[in-house]
Amino acid sequence: MLSGRPASISSRPIVLVKESTLTPVLTLGGHGDTVSAISYFPDGKRIISGSNDKTTREWDLEAGKEVEEAQDICKQEAHAVGVSRDGRWVVSAGGDFNIGELKVCEVETGTVRAFEGHSMTINSIDISGDSILLASGSLDGTTRIWSLETGKLVAGPFNSINWVNAVRFSQDSKKLTVISSWGNYLEVWDVRSQKLDVHTGNPSSRYDTYAPVFWTTEDKTIVITFSLTDTSIKTVYEFDAPTLETIGAPFEGHTQAITGLALSLDCALLASASYDNPIKNLFTRGAGNNRIPLIMMPRPRHASCLRRWSGKISTGEGNITSIVPNID
Repeated sequence: MLSGRPASISSRPIVLVKESTLTPVLTLGGHGDTVSAISYFPDGKRIISGSNDKTTREWDLEAGKEVEEAQDICKQEAHAVGVSRDGRWVVSAGGDFNIGELKVCEVETGTVRAFEGHSMTINSIDISGDSILLASGSLDGTTRIWSLETGKLVAGPFNSINWVNAVRFSQDSKKLTVISSWGNYLEVWDVRSQKLDVHTGNPSSRYDTYAPVFWTTEDKTIVITFSLTDTSIKTVYEFDAPTLETIGAPFEGHTQAITGLALSLDCALLASASYDNPIKNLFTRGAGNNRIPLIMMPRPRHASCLRRWSGKISTGEGNITSIVPNID
C-alpha cells in the first residue's frame, strides 16, 4: 500500500522504466472535439466521457461502442464527469466564462437535475466515497459541496485565492483538498466546520496543470503533481495530510509538465502522464503526445487515457506489477 504501512510511497525504491508496459486494447471514437474527462462505472464495464463538443457519452467497453441512448447534450463544453461508487449517480460539469453548468443524473430513473451556484466554468468534481456528497471547483475561485439526494448546497462556497483546478474528498469524506492558482496552491478544508485547516504553495506561479489530487490509505497523506518553486509542474510529491509537509524524496523523471495522474483503488499503484514521450519511473508511468487525463479502472492493473486532441479514448492493460516490486 502507498501509506497503509510504515513506509510511505516516497520512501519506496523508484524503479526506472525504459518502455511502456501498457498495451492499448481498445480505442473509442465519436466525439467531435477534445475529450476533457472520463470516468468508469463501478463494474468497470462502462465508461462516461465529457467533451468540448458539448456532449457526454456512455461507452460499453465489452462491445466497444457508444450507448447512444445515454448521450446527453450540454449547454456548454463538458470539462468533468464522474460516477458515484454505488453507480446511482452520473455527474457532468462544465460551462464557460459566464456560467457554470453542473448536472446530476439518477441512473435508474434517468432524472436529470441542474445544480446552480457557480458563476464560471467548473473544472473539477468529486463524489464522496459514500455516494452522498458532490464537490465542485470552478474558475470563479470557489468550491461548493452539494447533497446528491436533494441538490441543496450543504457546505461552502469555500473561497480560494484563484480559480480551482482540482478537488478531492478524503476517504472518510471529512476533509476536502482543493488545488487552486493554476495548480500551484494546495488547501485542505474541514467539510463539517467549513474552515481551512492548512495550505501551502506558490500562488504567484503561472505554470498550469489540471492533474487531480489523491488521498492515500487511511487519509494519512496526499499525492499531487506540484511545484515548490516557480517552475513547470513535472514532479509528484507526497504530503503529510495534517501538516502538508513533504514526505521523502519527490518523484522525478518527466521532462515536461505532468498532465494526468491516477491512483489505483488499493493505493498500490500510481501512474502519471505527460507531454514528454519517454516513460521512465514513478512506479508506473504512462505518457505520450497529447494524452492528458489518466484514470485507473476499477479492475486492478488497467488504466485509460485520452488522446485529447483527437477526441478519442484509449483503454490499456499490462503487467504493471513486473516493474513495481515489493508493493504488496
